[in-house]
Amino acid sequence: MRAAVNTMRLLPLLAGALIVFVSAVAAPPEPDPRRALRDAERANTDQQAAHRDAVDRAARAAAEAMRLARERIEATARLRQAEAATAEAAARIDALALRRREAEQRVQTRAAALQPLLPLIQRLSLYPAETLLAVPAPPDEALRGVLVLQGLARQMEQETEALRRDQAELDAATAALQQEAPRLAEAEAGQKTEAEELDREIAAARNDQTAAEAAAALAASQAALTASRMESLRSALASIEAQRKADEVKAREQVQRAEKEQHAAEAAEARGREAVAAHPSGVGTIAVGAGPHGQLQPPVIGVVVRGWGEQTDGGPATGLSYHAPPGARVTSPCGGRVVFAEPFRSYGLLLIVDCGGGYHIVLAGFDRLDVRPGQNVLAGEPVGTMPNWDPGSTAKRPALYIELRRDGTPVNPAPWLRPAS
Repeated sequence: MRAAVNTMRLLPLLAGALIVFVSAVAAPPEPDPRRALRDAERANTDQQAAHRDAVDRAARAAAEAMRLARERIEATARLRQAEAATAEAAARIDALALRRREAEQRVQTRAAALQPLLPLIQRLSLYPAETLLAVPAPPDEALRGVLVLQGLARQMEQETEALRRDQAELDAATAALQQEAPRLAEAEAGQKTEAEELDREIAAARNDQTAAEAAAALAASQAALTASRMESLRSALASIEAQRKADEVKAREQVQRAEKEQHAAEAAEARGREAVAAHPSGVGTIAVGAGPHGQLQPPVIGVVVRGWGEQTDGGPATGLSYHAPPGARVTSPCGGRVVFAEPFRSYGLLLIVDCGGGYHIVLAGFDRLDVRPGQNVLAGEPVGTMPNWDPGSTAKRPALYIELRRDGTPVNPAPWLRPAS
């Protein structure tokens, strides 16, 4: 009986102990503050290392892009020398072809003038006395006829001598053209070799584009697509500038939001986008408030054939026009960001580079473009090629057109361009 009573007394104690045990087993252990701190520190360290690694990769990519750009500029300089040789040979052939055409025209003119007199000249040379006696006339008129014939003979002799000289000039020009043709072919072959090497470097650079550049190119392409629908170049530039300002504001808002949320990597990326939108990158960019003192490079080897303000069918020219050797490579006059690179209205293939300071370079007359919107270019970096043409022909030669615009308004580019070396 006593044992049963003791057992009954122990039951509540055993039940309480069982409840405590079950609760201890079922409930999760209390978190260790020190372990949580170590995990947070480890995660923060990993995040910082990943960020540093991303920054290092971006810096290496930027340095590599800069190195490749400078290599393209050096390759373009070699190509420029080959183009200069082609330009000299083409100019000589053009001059010789003109000389030949002029000599040929003189020969044809003199031959046409002598053609009606040839039967008389032939008869006089064979039967001088009989020709005079065949026409009965008073002695004074016969004498006067003899004197006229003597003068006519001297004139025909002079015309014949001039005809011989013109024919000799024509033969000499033809021979010179034949001798010059191999030199032109050699110069064009050298230009082609250098151009192919440059094309390989451009293709390699395209294959090495980073994701950031691709994103920037996509945004710029969208802005260019909007600009391409505009009716005028001024409207297109205004659209591009409005898009740039919108991108800058959007990137600034992203920076502020990322900094507020303490996302360092996102903030750094957004600051990069803001910097790109606010200021085009690249050596040679025009500074705000800069004056013209030859800080732009000539875009092509060649000569200016139409200057600023010269009359055209559409009024005074608002830019310069260059004649260049066949297939000449065109380079960017300034460092900056490509904001437009596609066909536009009557301009054909049109390139616009934001040079900074509110200035844009506009180039037209391309056969091919080698850059895309969003791409950063250095001054002197190749951006496209001009069409081919046949030296010595009378066909109209292609021209490269260049405009410099400040806040959308054309300004004379001549003082900004340094003399061709």
